Amino acid sequence: MIVRNALRLCILCYMAFILYLFAPKLYYLFDRLRQTNPWSGQKWIEQIWIPTDAELRCLNGTAQLPNKTSSSSSSPIPNIVHFNFGLKNPLYDSKNPQFDFLNYLAIRSALISLSPDALYLHYTYLSSPPSADPYSSPKTNPWIRRLTRQGVTLVHHPPPSTPPPPQNPTSPKQHRQHLQYPHLSDTLRLNILLTLGGIYLDIDAFALRPFTSLLHNPHPTILGHEGGNRFGLCNAVIISRPNSSFLSRWLSSYSHADLSKEWNYHSVRLPKILADENPDEVCTLAPDAFFWPTWTWRHIEWMHSLLDRQKTKEWKDTIERNEGSLFKNQLAYHSWNQLAWDRYLSKLTPEIVRTKNTRFNLLMRRFLEDDI
Repeated sequence: MIVRNALRLCILCYMAFILYLFAPKLYYLFDRLRQTNPWSGQKWIEQIWIPTDAELRCLNGTAQLPNKTSSSSSSPIPNIVHFNFGLKNPLYDSKNPQFDFLNYLAIRSALISLSPDALYLHYTYLSSPPSADPYSSPKTNPWIRRLTRQGVTLVHHPPPSTPPPPQNPTSPKQHRQHLQYPHLSDTLRLNILLTLGGIYLDIDAFALRPFTSLLHNPHPTILGHEGGNRFGLCNAVIISRPNSSFLSRWLSSYSHADLSKEWNYHSVRLPKILADENPDEVCTLAPDAFFWPTWTWRHIEWMHSLLDRQKTKEWKDTIERNEGSLFKNQLAYHSWNQLAWDRYLSKLTPEIVRTKNTRFNLLMRRFLEDDI
């Protein structure tokens, strides 16, 4: 009996060891099957589409307000850029990273591609290493020091004036339940644009070409479709004049939302509903302007797969022909950080971006400074 039990224990330990060794690969396999199976719905996101005449007019700066009685501002949308980062302290969640190389690269892309009159990084926590003090100096982060020397302005926002979680203030679960940080970022960007106007970019969105034609659009606000089925209008890139009635209407919807259940709805679905109801308030762009390739497993893999010599040359020529973009009408690339981080983005370094030929790396190389 003792020998039998010992043998069972050895088998269990061996199986646990094997499972430990192969767990990451098994997780990767199951996650791929979950996202690429015929019932996942991703094929509808990836479906082929054709830009409409209205979307092309919006892109090229020839759009007109559908309601002839509507008035538009003759002044262009301000060429100022806004990013948000660090509203949640990394001390409270190991999955909430510090400001890093890719965040720096996103802001560099906006500096180079958009030549903004001003670029603001709105933050609460930016120090490195992370500090519980929201007023700890952000310039302890070397990437922040580098960007401020290039004219980036830091705008500090105090933590939300809500009581701390009831028991353990360092519990990630309690903090996720207590404060919906993605929605805090959503409402912050809308408030900023209502006050100042300009261009808002998520910290994983990379500007590839100037937005000049968009800034003279008669519509108060411009958004891009997400997905080949035009599932929604994504809030990762927003271009708007100050005091936009569309943004005001969008912002007011958060006051009665169940944010624990409606994350994607308010960020993507609702703006499309509001745009359909108020076409004179927002100009919409085809998916390739900002959000193509999409967030699906196959599209992310396509962006980060290694290219052979021939494909590398073909895509280098294409990017040069399109003045920095993969596609003719592409102005920015959203890298879908939440879905691409573990598989690809977390592994990128300046050296890898310079030496490994992927479509993503080919896009990014011109934004790297020589001394990095």
